[in-house]
Amino acid sequence: MMEIPCGMQEQFLEAKELIESSNDIKIYTHTDCDGICSGAILSIILDRLNKDYEIEFVNLDEIEDLDLDHKLTIFSDLGSGQGVDKNAKDGQKILILDHHPPLRDINYKNDKAYTYLEINPMFYGIDGSYYVCGGGLCYFLAKTFGFKDLSWIGVLSAIGDMQNNKTGHFEGLNEIIQEDAINEGLLKVTKNDLNIYGRSTRPLYVALSYFSDVKLPITNNQQEAKVVLEELGVDEKHNRKTLSEVTEEDKMEIKKFLSRMISKRVPPKYLKYVPKLIVGDAYTFLNEEEGSFLRDGSEFSTAMNACGRNRKEAIGVDIIKGDRLVALDALEEVSKTHKYNLATSISKVADNYHSEIIELDNFQYFDCSDFDEDIASNIIGTITGMVLGYCNWKKPILGFSKPKNNQIKVSLRCSKLLAYDGIHFGNMIREIAKEVGGTGGGHAIACGAYIPNEKKSEFLDKFNRKLQGKIAN
Repeated sequence: MMEIPCGMQEQFLEAKELIESSNDIKIYTHTDCDGICSGAILSIILDRLNKDYEIEFVNLDEIEDLDLDHKLTIFSDLGSGQGVDKNAKDGQKILILDHHPPLRDINYKNDKAYTYLEINPMFYGIDGSYYVCGGGLCYFLAKTFGFKDLSWIGVLSAIGDMQNNKTGHFEGLNEIIQEDAINEGLLKVTKNDLNIYGRSTRPLYVALSYFSDVKLPITNNQQEAKVVLEELGVDEKHNRKTLSEVTEEDKMEIKKFLSRMISKRVPPKYLKYVPKLIVGDAYTFLNEEEGSFLRDGSEFSTAMNACGRNRKEAIGVDIIKGDRLVALDALEEVSKTHKYNLATSISKVADNYHSEIIELDNFQYFDCSDFDEDIASNIIGTITGMVLGYCNWKKPILGFSKPKNNQIKVSLRCSKLLAYDGIHFGNMIREIAKEVGGTGGGHAIACGAYIPNEKKSEFLDKFNRKLQGKIAN
């Protein structure tokens, strides 16, 4: 198991001292699951220390213009890739806990008139895409205070940040967090389980119909999924089950079926990766009620992302901190709104995907110019991922939001097979966005960018050429 580097340990101790010596504190954190988890962990730390603080959730394109008006400003799950200190004043303190590629080196703090501390795994040769995320770093800070009971939140952040997508299980510093959560009696990990979303809350045939990494006859076809499960003897119309209710023998039959179907449809170079699409570790939070969507790690993380997509991040923090009486009702309303917006938006693209989705040599894309501006901007990534189940799964798909302030938000999603084969679209989109005067980044299979509106055609051309020869047909 990987150990925390000594230099990073020293940085966490330094961060602990910064917090202990400060009272006027502001937290800026990201709007996704990882950012919400990061903010929740920091909030709990400061609550337990009886510190005065504020917390605000921001997108990446907002943070360089923020005024730093507090003695200590903490950036979590963002900050490393942005000029967050350009408005820093003498005597202020800045703490960054981020896992994205940094603009500055570890010695940047030297000779500054303000205190600057940036904790980033990449300074120590640790890949922030797979081995630790923002919430994980915030947990290690909490652990420095002795708050190991927050380890489960570090696990939740890693699930939401797809840190386990490469192998199906956690590695690196994430494994330390996982072990802490298990040892604290907060987490159960089921190794190599059937990798289908909605294990406790969706009928099995519904869950199976959402499989979209490779387009199968069951993809977006619940009736076909019912027929398949009945033929396998796993599920039948008088006794519908969820994944959590089926036997290990039943799961094995489903795994065999998926393996056969997928293997018939993928290019030969991808065949060795098929098992990784089907199995992966499952995470159960033991303090949550059985049957609750909060008990399953994937579903809990989806709920947190829904809060972020609808700019209700504070509800997510309340849920994580244990405020279940009021916040759960609020989360239910957020979920209803989120599902409605998704369904409405998806239908605009999916119902006419032959005309709405434009396919180029190496990728495909669609435009949300006629969508409601706020809805499209907030959920464009989710829409893009869901649309992938209707089109050519072998190519990545880009979604473009309506321009706002001359900026277009771009989101990319692709099959995990492309990432397994070595393509990291987060790095690629960051590079191309920068070339056209924008910013971007993210994960291998889910990433995005903000680019100038007038640079859209140039961006498309560069992206198409960058992928030449990398996509298997």
